[in-house]
Amino acid sequence: MILIDGKETSQRIKEEIKVEVEAILAQGDRAPHLVAILVGNDGASETYVGNKIRTCKEVGFESTLLRFDDSMKESELIKVIKDLNEDEGVDGFIVQLPLPKHINVHHITAAIDPAKDVDGFHPVNLGRMVEELPTYLPATPKGIMQLLERYNIETSGKHCVVIGRSNIVGTPISILLSRNTNPGNCTVTLTHSRTSNLKEICLQADIIIAAIGVPYFIKADMVKDGAVVIDVGMTRVQAPELKSGFRLAGDVDFKNVAEKCSYITPVPGGVGPMTIIGLLQNTLLSAQHRIYPAHVKQ
Repeated sequence: MILIDGKETSQRIKEEIKVEVEAILAQGDRAPHLVAILVGNDGASETYVGNKIRTCKEVGFESTLLRFDDSMKESELIKVIKDLNEDEGVDGFIVQLPLPKHINVHHITAAIDPAKDVDGFHPVNLGRMVEELPTYLPATPKGIMQLLERYNIETSGKHCVVIGRSNIVGTPISILLSRNTNPGNCTVTLTHSRTSNLKEICLQADIIIAAIGVPYFIKADMVKDGAVVIDVGMTRVQAPELKSGFRLAGDVDFKNVAEKCSYITPVPGGVGPMTIIGLLQNTLLSAQHRIYPAHVKQ
């Protein structure tokens, strides 16, 4: 079994990004600028945003965190988004999810300028992905693809079972892995919580991508010997024995599944760090005007 180390891989890519940022600065241009919007006090969101801001500093990005109370109105948040859309000093921004229940996520996503949608969630960017046009890929699928590539994991002709159908992970990664690319050329089965005979389907998989959001959902008897397992899950579960009172749990029962795998990602330290890398790479693409050149300011 080979452990797919997202921390180590992300560190190598951060060094690559840092070199590109230094080249931008050497040309007399400003550093790429990423803004994060945080509404409310969700503990997990605080952690995620903190990691993103810290990683920006490591690679030489400028970063800004905008915090708002969970009583913020949807109209007020849309006004903040429109201001960022028009701010020439901002290359990309994210609205950290989840949002308070009174705010419609679809309204917020649609309000973001696709050229600054470095999360890759806007319908325009998702449509460009489906049409195989230049776009910002959703950060987690982008990170997964890079892990498969950098570990030289064979995907061509393999059967990949994706568990989870969200527009953030499951659906995009199923599309990307079915493409005539490397990594890619998989035969993909997209499954979810309503799938019948899920165990039997998983046992046919050469590659399993678990993104269902249920801790320890994938058991050893669902995985065939030699399979590649990518665990996207990251749920806080109670752990009274720890000072924090919780631990991060993946969708895979790692302790019992790992010994059957050829490759597997841990949680934490697997896909998570690569998600942040995908976000930074998209921000760099925006700063370089490589996706939407029409937005270059004269």
